[in-house]
Amino acid sequence: MVACLFRLKHSSIPFAACAAGPGLAGRARRTRRIIRWQVLIASVAVGAGCLGFGVSAANFLEDWARMAPRKPRGYVCYQAAGPIQIDGRLDEPAWQRAPWTEDFADIEGPIKPRPRFRTRAKMLWDEENFYVAAELEEPHVWGTQTQHDSVIFRDNDFEVFIDPNGDNHEYYEFEMNALNTTWDLLLKKPYKDGGSAINEWEIRGLRTAVRVRGTLNNPDDVDRGWTVEIAFPWKALAEYAHRPAPPLEGDQWRVDFSRVEWPINVTQGRYEKIPGRREDNWVWSPTGIVDMHRPERWGYVQFSRRPPPVRFRPDPTGPARDLLQEIYYAERDFQQRRGRWAASLAELGLRLPALPPSVRSVGVASTENGFAASADLNLARPRHLHIRQDSLVWSD
Repeated sequence: MVACLFRLKHSSIPFAACAAGPGLAGRARRTRRIIRWQVLIASVAVGAGCLGFGVSAANFLEDWARMAPRKPRGYVCYQAAGPIQIDGRLDEPAWQRAPWTEDFADIEGPIKPRPRFRTRAKMLWDEENFYVAAELEEPHVWGTQTQHDSVIFRDNDFEVFIDPNGDNHEYYEFEMNALNTTWDLLLKKPYKDGGSAINEWEIRGLRTAVRVRGTLNNPDDVDRGWTVEIAFPWKALAEYAHRPAPPLEGDQWRVDFSRVEWPINVTQGRYEKIPGRREDNWVWSPTGIVDMHRPERWGYVQFSRRPPPVRFRPDPTGPARDLLQEIYYAERDFQQRRGRWAASLAELGLRLPALPPSVRSVGVASTENGFAASADLNLARPRHLHIRQDSLVWSD
């Protein structure tokens, strides 16, 4: 049952919102929601955990069409010039000098209205930790979840997603609410590729703090919001990083942030979620669809030991990655319709755009377990980039 809650999380709409009632606009999201309810019901009936989901009902080509225009954002993360005290206040000189990210947007991007409340984040690092801070405007700060590893997104929350080497696999998810209750998860691969959340994984040495600018759980006044401060130890993040942690000068990790915001009413001195209203998902780098588990659209965080300003360098493999993602989504659609994987671009029937200067050629071939698509790069390093049927990306 708990595993089902993991699979529902941000794969279309959280569990508590599903219980609220009405369907979402758009056939693809409605379909995903129905499938996830079927999964939940089936797992309860058979008592055997969650069944696979999304593969038979997802519209992969429609997903990519909505995701492709959403280009990942970038941020230069500077080395902290002094000590950071994890107290939620963000008043150290190092934090004062750190730049804010862009204001968060709806997870679907500019096709949706601008968020009602402002959210933004900052990042720093030192030899021991990766630091994340965020500022969340909120007229009513509330929280109910008090147990570690409880389903935090049932409350308004702040979330961090980290894929150290950008391969779409072995990434971290972290959530916290205004009560400073936390939930840390490890995913070996995205839910859409058959992955499941490993709730037993813990971020050893994690430190977090919340400062409420107002009063917590008091409907009788209007608050300004809340700030969060997090120290992720490099020792914990190194477990599945497959690269140096702390990072080397100029290294880029894939990172994104999400804020879940529930519409509420104040009724008889109590906060109540508005029946029939789903939660808002506001993020730093929009994915284009209501699903945070698309690491290919997370932002890039570039680490630097040099003082600001340092220029952010767009990923030179970015155009090739997009081409391979397009092939991946077309292959998933082909397999869904035909029951097998296409062995060539011609069989796939995919018309790719003109190749960018950084890409010499692209192709796809059958493998024992599915397919592998490859891009021959016009770069000194790496020379080739690949993707396979479970969305794993690697280079050589």
